[in-house]
Amino acid sequence: SDRKGIKMSVEKKFYGYTADQKEISSYTLTNKSGMKAVLLDIGAVIESLLVPDKNGNLVDVVLGFGDPKLYLENNGSLGAVVGRHANRIANATYTLNGVTYKLEANNGPNNLHSNPGSYYKRLWDAKIGENSVAFTLHSPDGDQNYPGNFTVTVTYTLSDENGLSLKYDMESDKDTLANLTNHSYFNMDGHDSGDVLSQKVWIDADQFTPSDATLIPTGEYRDVTGTPFDFRTEKTIGQDIHADDEQIKNGGGYDHNYVLKTDGMFAKVASMTGAKSGIVMDVYTDMPGMQVYTANGTTIECGKNKSSYKPFCGACFETQFFPDSIHHENFKSCVLKANTKFTTVTEYRFHTV
Repeated sequence: SDRKGIKMSVEKKFYGYTADQKEISSYTLTNKSGMKAVLLDIGAVIESLLVPDKNGNLVDVVLGFGDPKLYLENNGSLGAVVGRHANRIANATYTLNGVTYKLEANNGPNNLHSNPGSYYKRLWDAKIGENSVAFTLHSPDGDQNYPGNFTVTVTYTLSDENGLSLKYDMESDKDTLANLTNHSYFNMDGHDSGDVLSQKVWIDADQFTPSDATLIPTGEYRDVTGTPFDFRTEKTIGQDIHADDEQIKNGGGYDHNYVLKTDGMFAKVASMTGAKSGIVMDVYTDMPGMQVYTANGTTIECGKNKSSYKPFCGACFETQFFPDSIHHENFKSCVLKANTKFTTVTEYRFHTV
């Protein structure tokens, strides 16, 4: 098909209403290869990601709801930007500058994804660029029990080389915790194609951080050699997902943080390849960690286009500071110092084999 006539474009459309009758909009980025990224200003969500497969047909490779009401709840945080602190904080409490802050225990004894009130349940301000949309959220001092007036802008940019880049810019007027990530569930054969167990993954990490029974890291860095967590040679997600391994059993599959070797350099850290579509996604980041989650407990009956999502229906590659880093001095700190700017970039690049 002749796609030469397609220019980069951004199209804004009405999507629905919030509970207090504010308009939710979708923003569709299209590049000259025909790839499309559909983004929402509710939660700065990636709603759809339509990528050409090996035959040139567009495949939607992220799970989603297609319904504004479901995005207001967003059980599973599908496609969403999670903050002010993604992942787990032990015992739903932390101490910063001598002050102890209590969070809600919403994941056993721990706090997960700063819920309730995580950023993905909120309407962000959107600003359209030439091939990008910048979503900004202002989070007041004390919001979710974090100190500091905190502002974050997440800029999604679609390149003509089929890369979707996420640039996070954040600052606060007090020292605070800042650990944001995108929680998209990827399925390279299509969001409604069933489980991802036959899809191949490569991860450039020699170590992971093992966790206790409540999925809080123990503080140890463990070598992946001889464990189900070794993806240095590409293998299917399903190969070791049911292994007789304490760590795998704790998570019911993969729900673990990988220690990336990039040391703050922006580099390729992982890839995922469809079994049927030939679509390959390469993950690039400058963050120190990446939580790999294989949707172990996911059961969603109301996915996009009347699809239902079962366990192992997708994989998340959540680039981040390590979980619970506030309690581990040997983990890189997620503390954002007052009146300093922090910028981080993650990019999902697509091609076919």
